[in-house]
Amino acid sequence: MTKDRAFYRNFFSIFTALVLQNVITLSVNLADNIMLGAYSETALSGVAAVNQIQFVYQQVLMALGDGLVIFCSQYWGRRQTGPMKMISASAMRTALVIAALLFAAVSLRPGQIVGLFTTEQSIIAEGVKYLYIVRFTYIFFAVTVILLATLRSVEVVKIALYLSVMTFFINCSINYVFIYGRFGAPQLGAAGAAVGTLTARIVECTVLITYIVKKEKNLQLTIRGYVQRDPVLSMDYFKVCLPMVAVQGLWGLNTALQTVILGHMSAAALAANSVASTSFLMVKSAAAGASSAASVVIGKTVGLGDLELVKRYAVRLQKIFLVIGAASAVLLYFIRIPVLSLYDLSPAAKDMANTFLIILSVVCAGMSYQMPTNNGIIRGGGNAVFVVKMDLVSIWMIVIPLSLYMAFVVKASPAVVVCCLNADQIFKCVPAYLESHYGNWIKKLTRE
Repeated sequence: MTKDRAFYRNFFSIFTALVLQNVITLSVNLADNIMLGAYSETALSGVAAVNQIQFVYQQVLMALGDGLVIFCSQYWGRRQTGPMKMISASAMRTALVIAALLFAAVSLRPGQIVGLFTTEQSIIAEGVKYLYIVRFTYIFFAVTVILLATLRSVEVVKIALYLSVMTFFINCSINYVFIYGRFGAPQLGAAGAAVGTLTARIVECTVLITYIVKKEKNLQLTIRGYVQRDPVLSMDYFKVCLPMVAVQGLWGLNTALQTVILGHMSAAALAANSVASTSFLMVKSAAAGASSAASVVIGKTVGLGDLELVKRYAVRLQKIFLVIGAASAVLLYFIRIPVLSLYDLSPAAKDMANTFLIILSVVCAGMSYQMPTNNGIIRGGGNAVFVVKMDLVSIWMIVIPLSLYMAFVVKASPAVVVCCLNADQIFKCVPAYLESHYGNWIKKLTRE
């Protein structure tokens, strides 16, 4: 594993930047949770409910971005930038339409939408206050995600890290002022957290566009390029991307359903899940970064046309994923106590969050292998259909029915329900291994 230093240097440079970006981005959510938890457990639960909407939306946008990376990284291996611009334009138009539709939906029925996640009126009221402001972030977030995915396909990833650092400080500073009413500002609680998020998203999008206009040289993106259309390339992109969007959206919905199920079990379970999920997502950044980095490396190598090299890289990457999984599991287990000490929660919610984190530390080990293998290697190699089918079966035919049955028929404890909700992260390791070693997952997507 030490012979090809260029391979490791390329992978780990992308991986490190993406992990740091994810950690810093999630640190904003952690800071929000800590500040809101100290302000009010009701405000924390309300914002947690609304953030499930954001999470589903984010998964859909990430699927559009991942589909873009799958195609563009292969074209980047061939150094064909023209098709990359057309694919990026298709992804951008689609993202903006989705953002507009979501904005309209939450504007028309805010109370009913927040009410999907909990029945307690006080939590719904706090969630609506947050949603009323945070809905304006949707357009800015869509533009940012697609532009960063486009840059990632040409191995430009550090700008995402710098943006995350900037937005972290902006968001936390504004949150501190407006959640608690410091320095003469009004005390807004959940609405104050939304003000911080909106400001950070606007600045983030503005700085990114400025960077692309002034500094980006590989693609030389322009506004004119984003209004141009190529029906053939758009059809190529959507054939692969739309199933990914559907499944990724359903996976985000599955995660949101965890909040729905736990929120209908008890208010303590909802707050505990919010705390545990934030810490879990932060540690999960390593697996997410490995998945994105592997997708770029594998896609670029497929574009070069050396299929034997692609297979060798796939084996090397999976060994790295196993190490990442073990390290992530150990890290999450040992940080749970210091993290929980930062929250001002009821004893019941804190004990439940501790149990959830122990369960999720085990989940981390399996997830850190299967997710980058499926989404990084197999999907990055051009076979998105396998991952789509596997997710549909595992989530909607096994995980969700089992979890609903355990929660509302058996009346199992929240800890048992959390085990059921995350079971797929373990058993998907088997098909991931079999397909990556014995399946026909390398697909050339580029046109001559």
